[in-house]
Amino acid sequence: MEVRKFLPELVGGGYREFWDFRGRYRVVKGSRASKKSKTCALWFIVNMMKYKGANLLVVRKTFRTIKDSCFAELKWAVSVLGVAKFWDIKESPLEMTYRPTGQKIYFRGLDDPFKITSITVDTGRLCWLWIEEAYEIASEADFNVLDESIRGTVEDGLFKQITITFNPWNENHWLKRRFFDERCGVDENGAVVFREREGTVSSDGEILAMTVNYMCNEWLDDSDRRMFERMRVEDPRRYQVAGLGCWGVCDGLVYERWELRSFDVESITKCEGVRSAFGLDFGYTNDPSALFCGLVDVRERVIYVFDEMYGRGMSNMMIYDRISEMGFSKEKIIADCANPKDIAELRELGLTRIRAARKGADSVNHGIQFIRNFRIVIHPKCVNFYTEISSYVWAADKFGKLTNKPSDSMNHLMDAMRYALEDVNSSRSFGF
Repeated sequence: MEVRKFLPELVGGGYREFWDFRGRYRVVKGSRASKKSKTCALWFIVNMMKYKGANLLVVRKTFRTIKDSCFAELKWAVSVLGVAKFWDIKESPLEMTYRPTGQKIYFRGLDDPFKITSITVDTGRLCWLWIEEAYEIASEADFNVLDESIRGTVEDGLFKQITITFNPWNENHWLKRRFFDERCGVDENGAVVFREREGTVSSDGEILAMTVNYMCNEWLDDSDRRMFERMRVEDPRRYQVAGLGCWGVCDGLVYERWELRSFDVESITKCEGVRSAFGLDFGYTNDPSALFCGLVDVRERVIYVFDEMYGRGMSNMMIYDRISEMGFSKEKIIADCANPKDIAELRELGLTRIRAARKGADSVNHGIQFIRNFRIVIHPKCVNFYTEISSYVWAADKFGKLTNKPSDSMNHLMDAMRYALEDVNSSRSFGF
């Protein structure tokens, strides 16, 4: 039996360009209640049924978040379109299959990258990718791995496309430069200068980068709209992000007293009472290994961040070589105590003063509260530290209310800083 639906009534307004675009990158940043996830879900179900060779991969930073977000939205789209009888939907493994052709929707998390690169399809091609809440992906290199997974020839009439949706978190995220900016020249030092693109489509036609907000959502009721109006009046900074979808950090920063400015490391080192502090957080495939390099003025309560190491896929030998090249192999380095073997190996390699951080009850929050007593000055060359601290927020519960625990993302140098300052906070009975 043929199913007939009038799509404009289901999709609503504000997404015509999104719906028709066929370039490789379709990028949508938007505020809450902007319909972006539901519109994506409708588009994918409709077009999977239209293009008989298409398969879709849906990705988020962590797999456990997919079931209650993208998977739920796609199930909703199947239901609202009235096509449930054509789809086989399984939760173990998480997967959706279009019964008439065998086309599939796969769900993966970046916490298991090998499962992403090893996907093979039985019918057609893996030609579409949807990355939801893409701001969670801190590394552009991780995105490049996903980008490269959509490759190879496709049948006539089919096209390869990556759809990226997210709430705008901060303007320093790589997503802005990659998709919303364009090169406009170089500065006096030869560095490339970017500016925000005026139109929504790039000059080569490969990128659609659009911003949407709640005002294109016809299905909000008066109560919803009054909520946004109150936000506009009472909290204009938050309204710019959560209401209009503009770049920025709306609320919930863990550290708020920081600034980005140049300073002379040698001069500060000579000041009375200033001491150095180095902390190391281990990573490898998904997370970077991160070294925090700081100077701490206890009397003035200022932390100066003057250098950093930040890299994925680094063996202990590579970490040792890099720290030696930076000139810090003789410094006391406090490292994550969860990796005693790595600490022991680095000590044998030559980091003779490295030791494990102490742990204690609620140590993360105690460490954070101690650091919040300081102003943090970040040297401009510490790009990764600046990116992390401007995105390091308190986690929200399922109702969107902020908790007293930091989000478990954008935190590698943040953790390294806590380890580094353990001795500075030696008057306390706990470690962090």
